[in-house]
Formats: sequence, structure tokens, C-alpha cells
Amino acid sequence: MYKLFLTLLSLTSIVTITHAQQKMNTKESNNKILIAYFSATGTTARAAEKLADITGGTLYEITPAKPYTNADLDWNNKQSRSSQEMKDAKLRPEIGGKDIDITQYEIIFIGYPIWWNLAPRIINTFIEKHDMNEKTVIPFATSGGSSITNSVTKLKTNYPKLEWKEGRLLNHYDEQNVRTWIDKLNINSK
Repeated sequence: MYKLFLTLLSLTSIVTITHAQQKMNTKESNNKILIAYFSATGTTARAAEKLADITGGTLYEITPAKPYTNADLDWNNKQSRSSQEMKDAKLRPEIGGKDIDITQYEIIFIGYPIWWNLAPRIINTFIEKHDMNEKTVIPFATSGGSSITNSVTKLKTNYPKLEWKEGRLLNHYDEQNVRTWIDKLNINSK
């Protein structure tokens, strides 16, 4: 009887350990986290993908109805599309692609490249198109030379009723630093 008990106990332990290892090795989805991002050149998309790997969140690309060309993104040309959009604070570029129902999410990361020290206007379109009241909103950005500070300050000023958490510039991805930031946010990621 004692040998049978030890055998069953051993089998139970092996099954439990195997299940725990399988759970750790599979990418689990955290259904309450959305990672919505706009990426004109792919840099912010890569940051969003890495953030999704850490949080288990669902990725959603904010896609402009009219894609940006290289000429549109020429910040040295004051007549380029992006320059013109950033001059007009009321402009809201149309979003194309598949829409998303954000009602099931509690936490929304919003990622963007910094343009003219601000979030691109399509980010305003996304925020205004979706009811984010009672959601936690966390900005992240990529930039060639600007910090995230001014863009976040402007978003908080424009949308003061949203529950904002500390944003982060994710130019140079360092998994440990991102995990530390996520832990500090206390959002209970995967």
C-alpha cells in the first residue's frame, strides 16, 4: 500500500511539473491587455510585438486609411503630408483596416512614433473613436531623438478623463528594463 501511495504521489508530481513547464513554454494571451500601435516604418511595430511577448496582450495595428509614403514622412519638407498633419492640431486622419472592439480590454497600451515631439494625429483619431473611460491607458513610443515626455503631456492634456499610467520610450529594447517597467505599472501581465 505504501509503495502504491508513493507511486501515485510521484506520478502526480510529474504530471504537475510537466503541466507547469508546458504552461511556461507556451505563449499565453492576457485577454484584458490590448497593445494598439501605429507604425509608419516598422520600428514601433517591433516594439509593440516585444511588448506583446512580455504582457501576453493582443496586438492591434492602427492603420491609416491612406498609407504613408516615404515622401509623406519627409519631415524636412514642410509641405509633406506628415508635416501638414502635425501643423493642424484638429486634424484627424482616417483609420482604415479592421476595426477592433475594445470593450473586452481593461488595459490599453498605445504605441506610436514621435512626430514633431508629439503623437501622430492618427493616435488622436484612435482615442476619440473608442470609449476608453474606465480603461487604464499606457503610452509607449519610439523616436530618433525626442523623449516621450512632451507627447504624453499633450495626450494627458487632450484626454484628462482617461486613467493614464507612466509611458516609456522603447527605442532600444531591453527585456529586463521593459519587465521592470511593466512590474512597476502593477498591471498583472502574464
